[in-house]
Amino acid sequence: MEGVLSVSELNIQVKSLLEATFLQVAVRGEVSNLTYHTSGHIYLTLKDSSSSIRAVLFKGNASRLKFRLENGMDVTLYGGLGVYTPRGEYQIIAQNAEPTGVGSLALAFEQLKKELAALGYFDPAHKKPLPPFPSTIALLTSATGAALQDMLRVATKRWPLVKIIGLNTLVQGEGAKESIAKNIAYADSLGVDVIVVGRGGGSLEDLWAFNERIVAEAIYHAKTPIVSAVGHEVDVVISDFVADLRAPTPSSAMELILPDCSEWLIRLDGFLDEFRRAFNRILQKRESELKSLQDSLDRLSLAARLKERESRIKELWSSLNQAMRHQLRRQESQLEPWRGRFEGAWEMLWRFKTQEVAGYIERYKEADPLKWCHKGYAQVVSHKEVKTLEALERDEVFELLDGKWRVQAKVLEKEKMGIRDV
Repeated sequence: MEGVLSVSELNIQVKSLLEATFLQVAVRGEVSNLTYHTSGHIYLTLKDSSSSIRAVLFKGNASRLKFRLENGMDVTLYGGLGVYTPRGEYQIIAQNAEPTGVGSLALAFEQLKKELAALGYFDPAHKKPLPPFPSTIALLTSATGAALQDMLRVATKRWPLVKIIGLNTLVQGEGAKESIAKNIAYADSLGVDVIVVGRGGGSLEDLWAFNERIVAEAIYHAKTPIVSAVGHEVDVVISDFVADLRAPTPSSAMELILPDCSEWLIRLDGFLDEFRRAFNRILQKRESELKSLQDSLDRLSLAARLKERESRIKELWSSLNQAMRHQLRRQESQLEPWRGRFEGAWEMLWRFKTQEVAGYIERYKEADPLKWCHKGYAQVVSHKEVKTLEALERDEVFELLDGKWRVQAKVLEKEKMGIRDV
């Protein structure tokens, strides 16, 4: 019979007709039977309440999806129909997918944010404190962008001592996420105090590199404190949550990181004033203590020591006298028979001892250097033994004591009688 087709011929004609007719289609449905193949392809079934159709996103298109497909998700697939002639089956060869009711970027943002939060990437306990006075900062941004100039201007104004290392970084477009992650790892190896990752404002698409997992992981695993300074205050990206500090703008990042030198100069003046006051208080206290010690030393001068020794001798003499009298009374009964015989001898001995002790006291008084002070003489006191004036050297400082006054003197000239010593 003429016009009879083989199965293969029919499938080939159907393939040509369907693929040419449905070159570009947009089909909405619910995702089911979702499979992420090890090859990188994504296989799924798109269904509604009464029908279903198979679909595939091959590796190249699948890698460009910003969000992750999930079973039960309502999406729209964009692509064309393709027929697999060996089985006569057709499916959607999707080039892109969009979630229904929300943009793919917004969904991808929420998915990654939820996933990283569950992994502890946003945990405050993991965040590192920034040093109060950083000496070196690495800036990861475009070398031609306005953000770099803004940050340099603020840094120079606030803390001119800081050293800035600029690392030219792609911040949008193809290869941006890899460039950011690579430079974070490199800056982390330099031993800087702080790393700033940022750029100026832009659309969600322009800022998307800072929402990529590879960037979040680089920030999380860095040992150096990192500040995320992306876009304007209303712009929020994943790097803001992972970083140790989020700055609303690149300029504000430098204000948050660096101290204000003008403010610290004022505070330093205050510190110096307080230090002077504290030092003066301590100095006054030490001067008072020194005066007290000096007074104590004066009380222990030679005259005071001699007077103390004289008083001690009198005490000893009184004790000796009492002891001797007690001993005499105790033995009086034993000596009574001998009393008459020894009475005269004892009286003679008593007078002798009394005179002997009196002689000691008189010689002691005669030896008192202050005795002569009442006759117009003065006692010389020096750090060394001075028996004659010859022992004193020129310019030597010494003291003169007369019992009532203490005078500090200095040898201006030294002259031997008749012979002048130069």
